[in-house]
Amino acid sequence: MEEKLSLMSSSKWTATAAGIWIQCSVGAYTFSIYSSALKSSQGYDQSTLDTVAVFKDIGSNAGVLAGMLYSAVAVGNNRNSNGNNYHFWGGGPWVVHLAGAIQNFVGYFMMWACVVGLIGRPPVAVMCLFMLLSSHSMTFFTTANMVSGVQNFPHSGGTIVGIMKGFLGISGAIVIQVYDTFWEGKPSIFLLMLALLPTFVTLVLMFFVRIHKSNTGNDQKHLNGFTIVALIIAGYLMILIILENIFSLPLWARIFNFVLLLLLLASPLGIAIKAQKDTKKFLETLSLENDPSMENNPAYHELPAGEGEGQVNADLDDKILSDEEGMNLLQSMCTINFWLLFIAMVCGMGSGVAVVNNLSQIGQSLNYTSMETKNLVSLWSIWNFLGRIGAGYLSDYLLHTRGWARPLLMAITLATMGVGHIVVASGLPGTLYVGSILIGICYGSQWSLMPTISSELFGVRHVGTIFNTIGIASPVGSYIFSVRVIGYIYDEEAKGEDDSCYGTHCFRLSFMIMASVAFLGFLVALTLLFRTKRFYQLVVLKRIKLSLS
Repeated sequence: MEEKLSLMSSSKWTATAAGIWIQCSVGAYTFSIYSSALKSSQGYDQSTLDTVAVFKDIGSNAGVLAGMLYSAVAVGNNRNSNGNNYHFWGGGPWVVHLAGAIQNFVGYFMMWACVVGLIGRPPVAVMCLFMLLSSHSMTFFTTANMVSGVQNFPHSGGTIVGIMKGFLGISGAIVIQVYDTFWEGKPSIFLLMLALLPTFVTLVLMFFVRIHKSNTGNDQKHLNGFTIVALIIAGYLMILIILENIFSLPLWARIFNFVLLLLLLASPLGIAIKAQKDTKKFLETLSLENDPSMENNPAYHELPAGEGEGQVNADLDDKILSDEEGMNLLQSMCTINFWLLFIAMVCGMGSGVAVVNNLSQIGQSLNYTSMETKNLVSLWSIWNFLGRIGAGYLSDYLLHTRGWARPLLMAITLATMGVGHIVVASGLPGTLYVGSILIGICYGSQWSLMPTISSELFGVRHVGTIFNTIGIASPVGSYIFSVRVIGYIYDEEAKGEDDSCYGTHCFRLSFMIMASVAFLGFLVALTLLFRTKRFYQLVVLKRIKLSLS
């Protein structure tokens, strides 16, 4: 029994399952659930609330410190240890998780204390600091889980990034289900839950997330299993949201649905156990093939001299390719590709997050009920999730089978996001649902594509720092579009109407501006595609072929 427990605790599959559960607990993109309580309790107008929201976006995307800490305690420790595992109390991803857990608890707990009146009403700058701390924790969780996943599955980067980013995207809908089951209608309790739940889950699971650089056979098959589970959970959540929108479910029904959700969330452990059993069989077969006694076995055949030499040359080529792409942050920032990726993300992530930050007010201006607005937030989490996990898997498939560079998919999603903004701007009945689907899926895809493209263009050695630096594009865009565009135009339209605006005119101009910016991002992504197309053909695809040979 001890041997089995040791095997599972040191498995990269267990690390993946633990990372998934941590991602599920974060509760990302739920600002609209408690923004009304924050606004009323602190006496904020819309521009002030959007300013606080911008600090949320800064914290959740400016993960440079998380990347630097990961490189210091995880990557460096792994190179020095010459093995797959870390000493329990030594360096490793758990240090990054712990730093995130502390920030998460302090930030959300202090905001909860302000909303319920436990402490006096703080200045706006102090509330912005609390928001920054709470959201900044997300970058530590994501960096530790995602970069460890990329290093554990180096040739399925798009898939593992999509899985980790996807579960982060759907975490909002999961946490809202917990809230609806036990404390619906109490947004202050929701803040307290955000302070406690991710902190507890992370502290319990953080030691299981480790780096295991080893060949374990057909990884993609089991990674697809995690993807299927994620899609099932997303479908189940969508059904629950639809039922809750149509019927008033009694408490026993909500508890039953919640228990079923917990069972679905437990299923990644089953996939991890099955994958580890297959890994054990693969390693046993490999050890038999390498057994010297097999040389006298008629079934054993030596490699022809040319093949052995070719394999050595292939390994050497692989090492050269790896060294060529091992850029640090400063080296990557000196390239045009870095800034093209950054600008494209300002256009895509910035306009996307501005929409989710203002969903509550957008729904209110179009006479949506509070229940419908809450459902929009939950559905956004699902569309966001589908974009993340779908773009990760699809980009891997298109790259491996057709040689299509990932920036092509990025350009397509940015153009589609622009269409989504135009759909919402039309103000026709139901267009907020349709537009949020398009914007949510395309926004989520950027979070899956950008880290994977970063790892391919600049290498995995410092990818945690690099992609988190590019991620600053999201709060930069959020400030421009949430405060300078949406907040300013909304307040101008609401003058003389008790700081509230009703009608399609409240946000029409804002969405048209964001549509234009999304199309600009499409052109920038096309430029990146043309610049990197040859690189993908000569370097990235060659590395994939070498790994499969």
